[in-house]
Amino acid sequence: MLIEARDLSELERKIGYTFRRRELLDRALTHRSYAHEIGAMGLADNEALEFLGDAVLGFIVSAWLFERFPTLPEGKLAKMKAFLVSADNLQVHAQNLQLGEYLRLNRGEEKTGGRTKRTLLVDAYEALIAALYLDGGIEAAEAFVRRQFQDVVCGLDPESVQWSDYKTTLQEQLQARGLPPPVYEVTGVEGPAHARRFHVSLRIGARVVATGEGPTIKAAHQHAARVALAQLDQLLEAPENGVTP
Repeated sequence: MLIEARDLSELERKIGYTFRRRELLDRALTHRSYAHEIGAMGLADNEALEFLGDAVLGFIVSAWLFERFPTLPEGKLAKMKAFLVSADNLQVHAQNLQLGEYLRLNRGEEKTGGRTKRTLLVDAYEALIAALYLDGGIEAAEAFVRRQFQDVVCGLDPESVQWSDYKTTLQEQLQARGLPPPVYEVTGVEGPAHARRFHVSLRIGARVVATGEGPTIKAAHQHAARVALAQLDQLLEAPENGVTP
């Protein structure tokens, strides 16, 4: 049995774009497990679109960073780009769109939690960017990316941020806004002794705003901080978020 996605008109409202060729959006959300199961119908999956979307996203972000920081050394631009297009960041953007709820999966992938898997969410997000590009040109893709990344890009400070240390970056941004420092707490440990996975929560003020995981507590902290950074402005805009100076 195949799992059908939700009404895609809902997703179009979320992304702020109506497709002229709806089949592009369908394909962007079609995992290979679904396409293979009904392969006789000739349905294509989203893997090639993901390949194209990765390149389109990279171009848009690179041009945007050059526009904002035209005299910055290449090394710093590259680090900022890597931060913005990282899997952790793209996963957050995909989750904010509830993209997993629209994926077309077969029953097996559904049962193994495919709608929340990072790889599936990131691939679908990049495929969505490719679909926008193919349907509406670079203008449609760029408008979407700029809406999605606006808060993060506008908050970039290449002179003070340590791009390899997301904990430091997060603490600096919170301090600049007069907010309390983040508090990390280990919430779980799983796996055998030689392959531990640590799970942590990250709290700002009274609210847990992100979670992270990793092979060490330090790595889990960095993951949680990275996730929090990607959605920091959205969190602070909500009056009920419990994050106050």
